[in-house]
Amino acid sequence: MITSVLKDIYKTNLGAKKHETVLVFNDRISDKEAITASDRERRDKLGCLALLTAEIGKNFCKSIKYFEYPATGSHGAEPPSELWEIAFGANTVRTLKQERLLNPILKKTANDGDIDKAEDIIGRYKYDAADCVIALSNYSTSHTRFRDFLTRICGCRYASMPLFDISMLGGAMKVDWKDLSRKTAGLAKIVNAAESVEIRTPNGTVIFFSKKGRRALADTGILSRKGSFGNLPAGEVYLAPKEDTAQGKLILEWGPTRQLKSPITLAVKDGYVTAVAGKDEYVEYLRAKIAERRENANIAELGIGTNSEAKRPDNILESEKILGTVHVALGDNSSFGGNIKTPFHQDFVFLKPTVTLILKDGSRKDILRAGKLFG
Repeated sequence: MITSVLKDIYKTNLGAKKHETVLVFNDRISDKEAITASDRERRDKLGCLALLTAEIGKNFCKSIKYFEYPATGSHGAEPPSELWEIAFGANTVRTLKQERLLNPILKKTANDGDIDKAEDIIGRYKYDAADCVIALSNYSTSHTRFRDFLTRICGCRYASMPLFDISMLGGAMKVDWKDLSRKTAGLAKIVNAAESVEIRTPNGTVIFFSKKGRRALADTGILSRKGSFGNLPAGEVYLAPKEDTAQGKLILEWGPTRQLKSPITLAVKDGYVTAVAGKDEYVEYLRAKIAERRENANIAELGIGTNSEAKRPDNILESEKILGTVHVALGDNSSFGGNIKTPFHQDFVFLKPTVTLILKDGSRKDILRAGKLFG
C-alpha cells in the first residue's frame, strides 16, 4: 500500500515524465530542537519515507535528486543555500551570491528591488531548475521564496508535505483525486464571489475580514500543470485576507501536532494578533514568535477543508484538509497573494465552523453551517 501511494505521487499527482528531473528533500532534526519522543519517531520515519520516495522515483524519471539538511525550526523559513543550488542550478545561486541577493532572500529582508533582480537572474537560468519537487521536510517550505520562484518563474511542479505522517498514506492520500479536484475548484469559485468573510465556531471564535482584491485558490492535489503547487494530502480552498482588516478573536483548541491542554485565545485587531491568553505552554511559544517580529502576528490565511478522507485533528497538514473545517494562519502570506514577508507561517484548525460570505451587494451567504457545506 505504501509503495502504491508513493507511485501515485509521481504518476497521478505530479504527472512526472521519463525525461524530467525530480528533487526530493527532507530536514533532519537539528541540535537546537527540543522535541518529544513520539515526534522524534515520526520525524525519523519521515526521513526514511523521503529516501523511499526518492528510490521509487528512479522508475519514473531520468534524474532523481535527494537532499537532507538540518531543520530550520520554523514553517515558512527559507531552506539553506545548498538546497537552492540543487533546485535552481549552480549558475543561478552563484549569480545571486555575486549580486549579494541570496542572503537577504534567505533572511526574508530583501526589498522589492532585490526581488525583481533575483527574478531576472532566476528567469535567465530557469531551464536549469528541477521539473518537480517532493518536499518531505518537517517544516513547511510552502510559503517561501524558494517555492514561489520555482513554481512561478521556473514552472516547477511542487508537492509540499510538511509534518507528513505515514498513516496519511492509508487515509487522506487515498481520496478520489478527480472528485476532490472538482469539488474544491467549485468551492473556490463560490468564495471568489465574496468581498468579505465572517467565521464563527461553537467554541467562541468569531473573526471578520475583507478579501477584496484577493483570489481564493484551490489546492486539489492535481499538480501536473506547469507551475502547479499544493499540499499532499490536498483538499482546501485558501486565500490571503486583506491586510489590516481582520477583527475578532480566535479560540485555539488544537496546536500543529496535538490537542491543547486548555484553549488559547488570540485577540485580533486591524489584521494582527494583539494578545495571547491561556494556560497551555504553547502560549509562551506564540508570544515569543509575535514579539520576535510584528509580521508574525499577521492574519495570513483562511483555508476551508474539502477532503472527505482526512480525519485526524492532531496533525495540521491533515486537519486543515478535513471536509467542513476551516483553518486560519499567522505570519507570511507573500507567496499566495498577500504582502507580508516573514520566516513564519503557522496554521490552526477550527471545527464545526459557520462561514458566511458577504457579497458585493451586501447580501450574506452561508457556505458552511456548523461544519456542513452548502452550495
